[in-house]
Amino acid sequence: MPARPLQTDPALWRELAQQLRVDAVRATAAAGSGHPSSGMSAADLMAVLLAGHLRYDFNHPEDPGNDHLIFSKGHASPLLYALYRAAGAITDDELLTYRRAGSRLGGHPTPELPWVDVATGSLGLGLPVGVGIALAGRALERMPYRVFVLAGDSELTEGSMWEAFARADHAGLDNLVVIVDVNRLGQSGETMLGSDTAAYAARVQAFGWRAIEVDGHDVTAIDRAYTEALEPDGRPVAIIARTVKGKGVAAIEDRNGFHGKPLADPDAAIAELGGLRDLRVPPQRPPAALGASLPPRGRVRLPWWSPGELVATRRAYGEALRAVGAAEPRVVAMDGEVGNSTYSELFREAFPERYFEMYVAEQQMVAAAIGFQARGRIPFASTFAAFWTRAHDFIRMAAVSRADIRLVGSHTGVTVGEDGPSQMALEDIAMFRAVHDSTVLVTSDANQTAALVEAMLDRPGVVYLRTVRMATPVLYAPGEHFPVGGSRTLRSTPRDSVTLLATGVTVHEALAAADLLATTGLHARVIDLYSVKPLDAATVAAATSETGNVIVAEDHWAQGGLGDAVLGALADADVHARVRRLAVHAMPTSGRPQELLWRSGIDRTWIAAAARDLVDADPQGAATRQLSIGR
Repeated sequence: MPARPLQTDPALWRELAQQLRVDAVRATAAAGSGHPSSGMSAADLMAVLLAGHLRYDFNHPEDPGNDHLIFSKGHASPLLYALYRAAGAITDDELLTYRRAGSRLGGHPTPELPWVDVATGSLGLGLPVGVGIALAGRALERMPYRVFVLAGDSELTEGSMWEAFARADHAGLDNLVVIVDVNRLGQSGETMLGSDTAAYAARVQAFGWRAIEVDGHDVTAIDRAYTEALEPDGRPVAIIARTVKGKGVAAIEDRNGFHGKPLADPDAAIAELGGLRDLRVPPQRPPAALGASLPPRGRVRLPWWSPGELVATRRAYGEALRAVGAAEPRVVAMDGEVGNSTYSELFREAFPERYFEMYVAEQQMVAAAIGFQARGRIPFASTFAAFWTRAHDFIRMAAVSRADIRLVGSHTGVTVGEDGPSQMALEDIAMFRAVHDSTVLVTSDANQTAALVEAMLDRPGVVYLRTVRMATPVLYAPGEHFPVGGSRTLRSTPRDSVTLLATGVTVHEALAAADLLATTGLHARVIDLYSVKPLDAATVAAATSETGNVIVAEDHWAQGGLGDAVLGALADADVHARVRRLAVHAMPTSGRPQELLWRSGIDRTWIAAAARDLVDADPQGAATRQLSIGR
């Protein structure tokens, strides 16, 4: 079917904008909540975009030529849903289910709707994701689609927005247009710059963008601004639109105190806006475009190491990433300017066209990963694990989007050593465990790391892999399988009187502790819980029931880490046991890794001592130990 001509009638644009306002009022009135005023300010901007410039087939949201529209100001969702009704994508009946339980039309947009790329509502996220989608279109897919982002003026105080402005300029993303709705009023008062569009324009220009100032209620001027913006010159474009919050209804126009509130008299407001309308304005169809044709995944040929070799798991990650990248062309890699430490540089050297340096901008890196996966890629992003905390909100929002992203954190725990506590991730397991439907993997040797990197390829949701800086001995033979949700029992006898549960670096300490205990006749079971979430609860419960005593050792704060995961699993299984948790409690200092493990109370000597104390305090365990010595 040929593309329809652009609809360039200013009278139509004005009527459509009024319909969008009326529908925003109606939807929020039906819900009894929502943000009509925030959508009313941007109605003219969206009306002209839908009728005159957007190229999108709502019947085929998977069309690779479709433009992308992201509401970074996600609270303006009534406007977005009104736009969908005008395009014929949803019915009037569905519009009026806004915010009801079970409706697709949530208070903020989510990808439950097939036309939504990413969940928004946390201000400062939408533009960074737009950068990721625009990067995918330009560098990976080489597709002609454009990315439009509607942003609010309040969110331009978020640092993540300026990470996005900087990264988009660096990449020359002239397929990206941000429309800034400068309506002056935030939630509780005037924004930092008020209606000073010149100040906003100067700031974005300083970041290398083209800036176009416009009256956001003059539809003819808006059309000219879009036309100018879509004439690429190698720079991204910001349309800075001066608008009036609550435009069209005198009772709330440009007045503070009406943010996030349905109108008190919706019928009067609808009448003031000219009454109900039922315009259907489908956008122009996208140009004919074929999606990027990628070869199917080949056989993954993982690197391997011989047992006993000393290899840092961060190095193993880099080599494994290169291997899965060779087999799967959808894999892309990103790093936060530490690729020579995380070893993502090995992927960059092999596949420079699929590697994206995100610099020291962790929020933008997570957002770009969300954007890449929305375009069918498999993103792996890496940095020092401590720095993922800066992007926690975006990671949380990735889960809301049901995004499939893989994040890798190196330089974890006190074994970072001489660099000191600012570089030591001691919160990361807790942080990632708390993310909905996340996966948390902690590796103890190089071959296990490689196997888990391959397992991450098809693992849905937010998947986190924890690696370490220092070299550790290879424990496992090449080619061994490590299923997500599994564990590996490294020592076990029928006479075990204590179970040592560990992950990562402390697996090696637990094995050494078991050797120390064996010299005194105490048999310890050692289990590598490399999958912290989901945890192998069955193995933990069985070992606990059989030995009665449990030591959990982890290179992490006591709160929220492996110990809490184990206690939760035992509680769920209704298994009663004597449990002692060894974790980092005092703020570490600089020092050598082995010294810091000891000072933190989590090395082999502390594990062995805790096991002896626990068994000696348990009459049944002490008797078992004496019997073992007698044998």
